[in-house]
Amino acid sequence: TMSPDMSHLLHDTLRENGVDVVTDYAVSEITSDGVVIGDQAAAFDLVLVVTGVKPNSTLLAHAGAELAENGAVMVNDFMQTNLEDVYAAGDLTITKHRLLGTTYLPLGTTAHKQGRIAGAHAVGVTTPFQGIVGSQVLKAFDKVAVRTGLLPDEATQAGFTPLSVTSVVDDHKAYIPGATKIIIQITGDQHTGQLLGAQLIGQFGSEVAKRSDVLSSAIFNKMTVSAVSDLDLSYSPPIAAPWDAIQQATQAWEQAWRAAQKRA
Repeated sequence: TMSPDMSHLLHDTLRENGVDVVTDYAVSEITSDGVVIGDQAAAFDLVLVVTGVKPNSTLLAHAGAELAENGAVMVNDFMQTNLEDVYAAGDLTITKHRLLGTTYLPLGTTAHKQGRIAGAHAVGVTTPFQGIVGSQVLKAFDKVAVRTGLLPDEATQAGFTPLSVTSVVDDHKAYIPGATKIIIQITGDQHTGQLLGAQLIGQFGSEVAKRSDVLSSAIFNKMTVSAVSDLDLSYSPPIAAPWDAIQQATQAWEQAWRAAQKRA
């Protein structure tokens, strides 16, 4: 679930490792002889049909639980349904998003957080669910791709005015052997400077996911892009630069933002 300009980099990695990536075509037929894609037929050993996630809320619906339009169960900040003493959590439910408000985003990390809140509240610990920012990570051969917060089009749909800037930076000081490039796209709001989202792709072992987690924390706390430079991040030449890779990327966003403001 990354922007096309970022996900095509993963396509290149897959192709380099012998995987055919076919996009912009519809599967019109699946038979015992193969899959028909466009006007071409392809043989297969296994077909996985992935068409999305639908909440399995039938049981609670029959019991009278309140459902969202997509069938997900409505819950409050303590994961309580409208049914007395009935909790719901995970892929079954709607969730609180720090930037979107109420949404549906089934993720394993979200399920764990919601389950913990539900269990705690059931035994008298009234700690509310604080929400998510939709962090997701994927390893594809020697590459790691991660996103957090909103993609540019999602930010637009949510009523923000996004500006996205992509930077290519070293994971540590380039004069230390083994430095690799990380591609980082920062999305912020043009009016307020608020950090809205980030996408990163880099080599496995270059701490891509944990760097994204710093940005995830910033998004969670509704920090501005420029405030990321104030964070006291660790530095040692074999590990990172004095300005970490993510700070270099957020500073590039600041430069583009100021230039856009001058033009306006």
